[in-house]
Amino acid sequence: MGEWINNIAFWHWWILAGLLLISELLLPVFFFLWLGIAAAATGLIMLVFPDIPLQTQLVLFAVLSVVAVVAWRRYREVSVPTSDQPHLNRRGRQYIGREFTLHAPIENGVGKVEVDDSIWRVKGPDLAAGTRVVVTDLDGVVLVVRAS
Repeated sequence: MGEWINNIAFWHWWILAGLLLISELLLPVFFFLWLGIAAAATGLIMLVFPDIPLQTQLVLFAVLSVVAVVAWRRYREVSVPTSDQPHLNRRGRQYIGREFTLHAPIENGVGKVEVDDSIWRVKGPDLAAGTRVVVTDLDGVVLVVRAS
């Protein structure tokens, strides 16, 4: 068993890369991709320099793995993705700046407003039902309003 481990070739690293990439597809994490890329790069280096000792290969794989993960994290910090639907899954945010009529009066800082086909709770100064209000912020799922 010990002899084959000293004779690791480039294609062994590519098999490991393939297994790691398959793991990326099957598991709900976004991590094995970078390890797979590091394994593929190690295999490419082994293809060019086939006499690298096993310990150096392992160190190379470890260093390339860390570099790949750190590079991805830095890239994600700098490059924030943009969306054509920035309020998707944050429905209340799309109402900021819009004007509505109070469905129920705001009493003790809490009331209700009809928005499209639903009723939303609102917070703001005490106002009578029928008053026009503007949404200024969102507090969880409660719209923060002021009189318009």
